[in-house]
Amino acid sequence: MTAPSQSLSAAKSGDSLLIQAMPFVFVFLWSTGFIGAKIVMPHAEPFTFLTVRFAIVGALMASAALVLGARWPGTWREAGHLGVVGLLIHAVYLGGVFFSIAHGFPAGLAALLVATQPILTALFAGPIAGERLSIQQWAGLVLGFAGVALVVGHKAAFEPGGLFGILACAVAVLGISAGTAYQKRFGGGMDLRSGSAIQFSAAAVPMALLALAFETREIQWTAEFLWGSAYMILVLSLGSVSIFLFLLRRGAVARVVSYLYLTPPTTAVLAYWIFGETLSVLTFAGMALIVLGVAMVLRKQVP
Repeated sequence: MTAPSQSLSAAKSGDSLLIQAMPFVFVFLWSTGFIGAKIVMPHAEPFTFLTVRFAIVGALMASAALVLGARWPGTWREAGHLGVVGLLIHAVYLGGVFFSIAHGFPAGLAALLVATQPILTALFAGPIAGERLSIQQWAGLVLGFAGVALVVGHKAAFEPGGLFGILACAVAVLGISAGTAYQKRFGGGMDLRSGSAIQFSAAAVPMALLALAFETREIQWTAEFLWGSAYMILVLSLGSVSIFLFLLRRGAVARVVSYLYLTPPTTAVLAYWIFGETLSVLTFAGMALIVLGVAMVLRKQVP
């Protein structure tokens, strides 16, 4: 018979391995976001789709919170903080990215602009979350961005009317960067079920208003749209976002968001397998720089 202490040790070891694997699961799931967007966007306008997506996720998380007895915010102030995070991370970020891509902005350039997030988040983390980075970590962030530039830079052709797309992506990146630091400062103790219900519900409101004001709100309910939407709701919104918030609760902001540098090369590999897109020498060189940069951010500073 296995001794209780041995069973407890094995359980802790299993939990540790699961936690260690979470960043890589997160990177893979997050990387499929551009793939999912490419599938669903031809069938619905961006704000209309995001309204449906956020409303469904909010309802699912609220139901889970009620059934499982999750703790809800004790004050309106606490709930308000969660609502602000939802507006920044979900509405501003995804609204800006989806809007730019839906209106013809090159996905490669969008990915390059979004890749500035770890650096911007690190800047916000100081005044909002009270975190400071070492010179080694700043160097790692810059090196990681250089790697991303190599991976997607050759696809980042500027086109007429591209300034509007740049502005939308810039607003999106500022939103998720500030929202990530804000979540670390004010939302660290939230229950993932009830907190996510509030965040996604808050994000659905401005998306619905924008859809009513500027879109036809027509959706082509094709099989491709249905399974693509189901994937983005269940896997991305429920899965990857929950893992991101969990990692953010356990680690420093800069360390967590540095993993986002790994998403462009992962997306490039997925696009190669799914859509037959090519992988260049620059792509592999960029991947090497990204891995080195992330390692510098994650590595503990040597005294």
